[in-house]
Amino acid sequence: MSFDPVIPRPTVPSGLLALAYVGKRLPLQVLRSAAGHYIGTFDDGPASRESVEYFPSHEAARHALETGAWTQRPCP
Repeated sequence: MSFDPVIPRPTVPSGLLALAYVGKRLPLQVLRSAAGHYIGTFDDGPASRESVEYFPSHEAARHALETGAWTQRPCP
C-alpha cells in the first residue's frame, strides 16, 4: 500500500486586524496612502492597516510582506 505525499498548498496570510475588527478573513497585500505604502487588507476599499511601518515604495513593502520583515499592529 502506498500513499501519495501530502503537498502543502501555499496559503495567503490574512489580516489579523481585519478578522478581529471587520469580521472578515482578507488577504494581506500592499496598499498605498498619502503617508506611503503599507501592508493591509482591502474589501470594497481599504479595510485595515496591518503593518506598523510605512514603506517608501511598493517594492519595499512587497519585499517586507514576502519575507516577513514587518511588524503587525496590535490594534487599529
